[in-house]
Amino acid sequence: MALTDPHAPGATPLRPEEIVGLRHPATTHAELNELEAANIVQGQEWALRARRTAMPGMLSDDYVRLLHKKMYGEVWVWAGTYRQQDTNIGVPYPTIWTTLRTIYDDARYCVEHGTYAPDELAIRLHHRLVWVHPFPNGNGRHARLMADLVLLRHFKSGRLPWGGRTLSRTDPRRAQYIAALQAADGHNYEPLLQFCRSSQ
Repeated sequence: MALTDPHAPGATPLRPEEIVGLRHPATTHAELNELEAANIVQGQEWALRARRTAMPGMLSDDYVRLLHKKMYGEVWVWAGTYRQQDTNIGVPYPTIWTTLRTIYDDARYCVEHGTYAPDELAIRLHHRLVWVHPFPNGNGRHARLMADLVLLRHFKSGRLPWGGRTLSRTDPRRAQYIAALQAADGHNYEPLLQFCRSSQ
């Protein structure tokens, strides 16, 4: 099976061996997005109810992988499993575990010491998770939900506006979001902070 249309701009192309892991037939990205969207709703509902969605435990490999599995496990057999190959973005796959542990430790420190305002902490955590790109697919959506869960469950505040959009492959602001992520890769967080806080 193969997806017959091009992937979204800025998205990591799925490899044939990853597409084999689809649990349901899909031939286009639109069909795949529908399957994933339904599963993501289930994953989000689980996360908002789960006792495990709490600091500091949610800043761990166990939680991050479980959340991905809850978001995508009805669609992909490999949901919740870190990628086993290098991709066009992300850290080299053998360093995923150690890089994420550093990110979790840094985030815990920032929470404990109030290093950033809650929304900035969530945005920075989101960026670093996307930068690692630990999973074959769904990294941006997973990282955005992680950021929102930190705000909702730990800081008892609202979700981020994320530019006022869903950031789907057809969203015209997706290019702005990708550019802001790339700026943050170079340690310039201002475009990403402005984008994620914007409701326009």
